[in-house]
Amino acid sequence: MDERWSSLAVWPIRGEQHSLGIEVFPIGSRVRVTNYSPFRGLRGTIRAVDNIDVDFDEPFCFYLIDLEGVQIKEPMWFEYHEVELVAPPHVDS
Repeated sequence: MDERWSSLAVWPIRGEQHSLGIEVFPIGSRVRVTNYSPFRGLRGTIRAVDNIDVDFDEPFCFYLIDLEGVQIKEPMWFEYHEVELVAPPHVDS
């Protein structure tokens, strides 16, 4: 991982389930972008999760996604509702 991202305050969780049933995807998960942008349909890997502590009824977080098939080599931030899980992180046994 790029050194610039290692100093970010991220939420170290592994698929934590919140009281309203909204799951925060763990780092390393494969996701697909679902928002209406030029990145819609692209896949990538979650590199960091940043939780925003606010008094909303549901958790609010951003995912730092390393996208595949784009000319931009830097990971990009997406809101939690802009991505869907494709595959959980691979765990070596």
